Amino acid sequence: MSDNKMNTKVEGRELVMERIFDAPRDLVFKTFSKSEHLAAWWGPAGWETENRQFEFEPGGVWHFCMRCADKNQGDLYGQESWGKAVFHEIVEPEKIVYTDSFSDAEGNTMEEMPSIQITILFVEHEDNTKLIVRSQFASAEALQQVMDMGVVQGFSSQFDGLDDLLKALQLGSK
Repeated sequence: MSDNKMNTKVEGRELVMERIFDAPRDLVFKTFSKSEHLAAWWGPAGWETENRQFEFEPGGVWHFCMRCADKNQGDLYGQESWGKAVFHEIVEPEKIVYTDSFSDAEGNTMEEMPSIQITILFVEHEDNTKLIVRSQFASAEALQQVMDMGVVQGFSSQFDGLDDLLKALQLGSK
């Protein structure tokens, strides 16, 4: 069943995305909990991520910028997208809960954009890891707004990057 396909469903105000990775759960968790690993794969294809602040602990802040570095993406080339997450719960290597918001370069939350309550579950699945990302929105309209921005395609693309990083990390440890 490890065909590297992301499964997506909408349950009311919640977007659920799942994918199986051919890697042990503790390694998949580490790619979320270490700043250098997260920066290596976070963001859609053609975008690079800079972690301005990364405090992986309850109450800690992750402030980051994604920049389009791919000239083939036309008008998107050079654009920046800033985000700010506040971690609420971390259970290694099982779960991460945080609030994700759009922000500016100084880390101020953009109130006109929806904030998202995200729960990431790392589930042992045969000899692999099933990653379940549950994104809860304040309303169905807020969910639709983010869906219209391409969040599903973006996550699918960045999960491909995560898959590449996991393969490289496993090759390096053998």
